[in-house]
Amino acid sequence: MEHTHTPVDETTWQELQRAATEALAHSYSPYSNFPVGAAALVSDGRVVTGANIENASYGVTLCAECSLVSDLFMSGGGSLVAFVCVDGNGDVLMPCGRCRQLLYEHRAPDMQLLTVSGVRSMDEVLPDAFGPQNL
Repeated sequence: MEHTHTPVDETTWQELQRAATEALAHSYSPYSNFPVGAAALVSDGRVVTGANIENASYGVTLCAECSLVSDLFMSGGGSLVAFVCVDGNGDVLMPCGRCRQLLYEHRAPDMQLLTVSGVRSMDEVLPDAFGPQNL
């Protein structure tokens, strides 16, 4: 049974930022020395996390958002309701364009992101997005 989506409260944002910071322990970032952790609230109430996993062939590096989406599916699926990613100091980062597209594909309709400029909707951070509805 999925939860009814309501605006995410400050306590939940703090918990997600803490979970993203804890995910940094699983980052493999020997090339960039730029660890990234991510956490998201799922429509069923779970929290999923991810960390960046680099590769000597930079193009096949996995962003934290990639491992988070893997965790989403490996732990039961669902839709992302709220998302945050952080740098090695635990400071909020804005997901890159590629990762915004990845998050868009797996979002709940009213997904929110904690960004460097505050809480934003998916539509605000990826306007006019291309998705499954276009295929």
